[in-house]
Amino acid sequence: MNRLPNPCADSNEARQFLDAHPEVQFFEILFTALSGVPRGKRLRRHELMAIYEYGRFLPGSVLVCDVTGQDCEDTGLVWEDGDADRLAKPAPGTLVKAPWLGDDVAQVITSMYELDGRPNDLDPRHVLRGVLERFAADGLTPVVACELEYYLVDPRRTPSGGVTLAGAQGRGGVAGTGERPTLHGVYGLRELEDFAPFLRDLWAMADVQGVPLEGAIAEYAPGQLELTLKHGPDALRAADEAVMYKRIAKGVAVRHGAEATFMAKPFADRAGNGLHLHVSVNNADGDNIFASEDPAGTPALRHAIGGMKSLLADGMAIFAPNANSYRRFRANSYAPVAPTWGVNNRTVSLRVPAGPPKGRHVEHRVGGADANPYLALATLLAGVHHGLTNGIDPGPPVVGDGYAAAAKMDLRLPANWFAAVDCFEASPVMRDYLGDRFVTMFGKVKRTEQDRFFEVVSPLDYDWYLKNA
Repeated sequence: MNRLPNPCADSNEARQFLDAHPEVQFFEILFTALSGVPRGKRLRRHELMAIYEYGRFLPGSVLVCDVTGQDCEDTGLVWEDGDADRLAKPAPGTLVKAPWLGDDVAQVITSMYELDGRPNDLDPRHVLRGVLERFAADGLTPVVACELEYYLVDPRRTPSGGVTLAGAQGRGGVAGTGERPTLHGVYGLRELEDFAPFLRDLWAMADVQGVPLEGAIAEYAPGQLELTLKHGPDALRAADEAVMYKRIAKGVAVRHGAEATFMAKPFADRAGNGLHLHVSVNNADGDNIFASEDPAGTPALRHAIGGMKSLLADGMAIFAPNANSYRRFRANSYAPVAPTWGVNNRTVSLRVPAGPPKGRHVEHRVGGADANPYLALATLLAGVHHGLTNGIDPGPPVVGDGYAAAAKMDLRLPANWFAAVDCFEASPVMRDYLGDRFVTMFGKVKRTEQDRFFEVVSPLDYDWYLKNA
């Protein structure tokens, strides 16, 4: 049996950091709740050691606030609970400088605990850790990586409330030319050269924080970027790095007069932003159990795909957590719309990429960049473990156009936010892997968000119905 590392950082980590960085006077503690938005506090230098020795109180309501930060009263963790405090404790290896905030600022990621020391079962970090413990009990270790797409946009909204790409003439902006990109420019080098000042700072800040940020590409839309985080055998660390990277990108973009948005579909006529998750599994000897000369991999790989495929619908509320998320799923858009898999095929949900046998793995292409990285990885890995444990057959791979194949076989995923939450709440496998209380509370938060989102009368309502109803 493998053993997971201690989830709480040792106080020596804080002492060594303070000794090495006398210039740092302020520390931001981050907690990422269900919505995926980091929240926390900014503390002074003399307060740091107490967090490592005991913890820092945060109200329990922060566990279940909505994406805007409002309370979700239906959860019972606001008034009925007295909004009682829980303890936030630092995660190992996440105490780092945050140079875009100033040379005197650092940050640390925290996890939430009950006052008696029990891990809080609504903390996404603990939910992911619970899934990883199942792999460890079987002598297995997932190897994962996160790949995020995003746009750099002008922080000023248009008169109609929309957004435009960053880099307009006369505004400075992130592009070296000062011009907004207009062409697709997929894999274009000129597009990357235009954004070189932003990218240089982005890589520099990632290096300071120990975030293994790799190469950049211009994606399939003007102004859209994708950078990959290096894969590794610590899924908790991979999720931490995704959260840290998003925070770095947003902070560096602000310094360049822009906003980095990971919104799933910020533009109706352009590609959406995906969170592509890469996964393989090592055995106790460190060997990849998916490795094979066969491009379709081993039986273990196919069973893992079978499990992921069988839980795609159940997990859509995690992979696509917001109302806007569902605008991304359109045929022939590079965003998958059905539970399909294939080899070296970007038109399916679960892709086995080309590559050497020892690197055989699966790319899970369903998630949006707005998904919570901890919960997305937990849901993905629940599918992998479920498939391996039960020997689930994924059926034959799709060859050619995955969109056409899905339409022919009438395969589909939940097409809207309401259907996805219904499916998630009704899933016994999700409740088994992520926790019964977690699934219930996640559903309550999302239903509260749904009510708040759809009670707003939008300009489109007036355009369509003011004269025609």
